[in-house]
Amino acid sequence: MTELRNVEADLSRFRGRVLMASLVVLCAFTLLAGRLVYLQVYRYADLNEQAESNRTAVVPIVPNRGLILDRNGIVLATNYSAYTLEITPSKVDNLDETIAALGSVIDIQLRDKRRFKRLREESKNFESLPIRTRLTDEEVARFSAQRFRFPGVDIKARLFRSYPYGPLGSHVVGYIGRINQSEKEAIDNSDDQGNYRGTDYIGKLGVEQSFEQQLHGTTGVDQVETSAGGRAVRKLATNPATPGDTVMLSIDIKLQHLVEEMFGARRGALVAIDPKTGDVLAFVSKPTFDPNLFVDGIDAESWQELNESTDKPLLNRALRGTYPPGSTYKPFMAMAALHTGKRAATTLINDPGFFMFGGRRFGSPENEKGGIMDMNRAIVESSNVYFYSLANEMGVDAIHDFMKPLGFGQITGIDINGEVRGILPSQAWKKQYFKKAEAKKWFAGETISIGIGQGYNSFTMLQLAQATAALVNNGVQHKPRLVIGTQDSVTRSMKQLPLAAPVDLGYKPEHVAIIRQALLGVTQGGTSARVFAGAGYLSGGKTGTAQAVALSANTKYNSAKLEESQRDHSLYIAMAPADDPKIAIAVIVENAGWGSAAAAPLARRAFDYMLMGQYPSEEDMAAVKLGQAGAPIGKPRRAAEMTNFLPSGASVAGLVPLGKPVATVAPAVPAPKSIKLAAKTSP
Repeated sequence: MTELRNVEADLSRFRGRVLMASLVVLCAFTLLAGRLVYLQVYRYADLNEQAESNRTAVVPIVPNRGLILDRNGIVLATNYSAYTLEITPSKVDNLDETIAALGSVIDIQLRDKRRFKRLREESKNFESLPIRTRLTDEEVARFSAQRFRFPGVDIKARLFRSYPYGPLGSHVVGYIGRINQSEKEAIDNSDDQGNYRGTDYIGKLGVEQSFEQQLHGTTGVDQVETSAGGRAVRKLATNPATPGDTVMLSIDIKLQHLVEEMFGARRGALVAIDPKTGDVLAFVSKPTFDPNLFVDGIDAESWQELNESTDKPLLNRALRGTYPPGSTYKPFMAMAALHTGKRAATTLINDPGFFMFGGRRFGSPENEKGGIMDMNRAIVESSNVYFYSLANEMGVDAIHDFMKPLGFGQITGIDINGEVRGILPSQAWKKQYFKKAEAKKWFAGETISIGIGQGYNSFTMLQLAQATAALVNNGVQHKPRLVIGTQDSVTRSMKQLPLAAPVDLGYKPEHVAIIRQALLGVTQGGTSARVFAGAGYLSGGKTGTAQAVALSANTKYNSAKLEESQRDHSLYIAMAPADDPKIAIAVIVENAGWGSAAAAPLARRAFDYMLMGQYPSEEDMAAVKLGQAGAPIGKPRRAAEMTNFLPSGASVAGLVPLGKPVATVAPAVPAPKSIKLAAKTSP
């Protein structure tokens, strides 16, 4: 009986264990079934997408960068395809040994290794970096035959930016360069992050930088099926890239070339503006640089040469160089006197050759004749004494308040980055600028030099050109611009960019006529009469000579005793035709002396090109480069025939230019009825 009870107890325990095990198994299968239902039903879409991504890769397609054209459709920046030899450092065991071995297959120079080292420092380890660019077909074939020896090294086809004119207009066009770490971080934090996937280069300067968004285009993608090892098996889908838009400039590259050639080896800047639109016709900064050096990473030697040169070729002098305007400021001072009622045009001032104020003698080296001056004669003969006294009567703050709307010491708003403000002095400016209390006070004697464009005055040639354009355009001011239109890369339609609304400065027509009459007198019998002798048109202008360094009181200027960098700057402002100005120019030749000797001849020949279709003769060009020119000599060449500066392969885009050609005038131009010729005086 006892044994029977033990058996029943064992069976009972066994059944309980079986039941428990069954329940456990049932629960396990229930959980498994529930999990399967959850994964297959509720998570199906999400998991399916993840599974697809495990076997597909999205490869960005970098768009072709847009072209840059001048106003006549001449291509200033384009693209070409070439092969590069690239290394992914993370896939290479010994980088130095690999580079050394590659050197036995493909020519790798020291500068290539230095550039690669710099790129590696700026990039992440898994990025593909070029060790050699622009491989020949023979080099591609040689490496392809031995590719198995170099894991982590490959040949890629890349688009390269090309600037067919090299240094010509380089400060305007700018250049592209490899994206550095700070730029990458800025892109990653912007809304354009996705559009820059796969992009290694962006605009760094000039139009290339300022119109990066239009030129870059829209990045496309290839969806590719990959194997377990990550090798592409087949293309699943493609969303093609959209090339960047073509950008058309207001610049006439032939005029730009003429001006840059006339500067020769000298430093300086010239800005030519259409007063009626604000379109910039020439935007010259000398010396220039070759933007092609930056396309695939500039080598250390070239960078050192550019960066450490005393001539500062990377400085855009037209946009960022600031200078005292010298006597080119006098017409604006005269307009300030008329506009504010401080002095009438007929007011007579005696010029004995010096001006005494506060016990100090202010000289007048530009005017040797002296005598009784009205406003016209004071501008034509460049009387310092007249404008010393005018500045004293007006005071620095009244001068500041008149000059500010003209754009002096202000950001003009031109459509490329990097513009500087310069200095338009006032009592408030001095209080803010200087730190020491004794230096914050404005002294009346400081105002005197302001009247002749010296002292604290410091402006860019862009500001001086814009102010000149507004002054001769009856006080109507236009914002300067370098880009006049774009072409859509898809529709191929050209879009003209709208002009900014002009600003009327409120000048009286009779006051403008007085100033324009005086500017005309400068070219007919004044300080630039010799340069404009025999011109087939009438123009107005004003010479200027600005100090590069301050001289102590009562010290006479002698250029022969000064270092070249300490000599005076040569300036000139000009407009033409005189009766209806269509072109305004501001030009400076650094450390070149009198305005009539170096700067005015450049303006004369620029007008000859734009208004007469003439190009200087060879002997005349040589004289201009040396600063030894007056009126043109020799037989001028036809501008239309001067194409020798065009590089081989240079092209003109098949577009209808947006920029209107500058109208030429008849070879002989009589004095307009509204402007009488000033009486001739010695320059």
